[in-house]
Amino acid sequence: QVQLVESGGGLVQAGGSLRLSCAASGSIFSFSRMGWYRQEAPGKQHELVAAITRGGSTNYADSVKGRFTISRDTAKNTVYLQMNSLKTEDTAVYYCAVYQAGVPYWGQGTQVTVSS
Repeated sequence: QVQLVESGGGLVQAGGSLRLSCAASGSIFSFSRMGWYRQEAPGKQHELVAAITRGGSTNYADSVKGRFTISRDTAKNTVYLQMNSLKTEDTAVYYCAVYQAGVPYWGQGTQVTVSS
């Protein structure tokens, strides 16, 4: 069973920055992909924000390209999401997710609120 612990959310003004962290219980090389998703409101669909594969390839939602960066620290089994130039529309609960042998595992979510 994979466990994910997220941290780094909070309240920030528009234009500010936050860094989210997601620490995994196992080696991140056991995951085919790690990603960050967000959900704007309960019941709304989770939106992929950014993802990184085992090989290090990354992809981003168009809405965050140039502002967000996903990275990882293999020694700490941690994946990060650096969020710069935040906008009010980035407000959401952000979830870390990893895929191991085709099975997704989700973190508990961390709230990011961007005020105008």
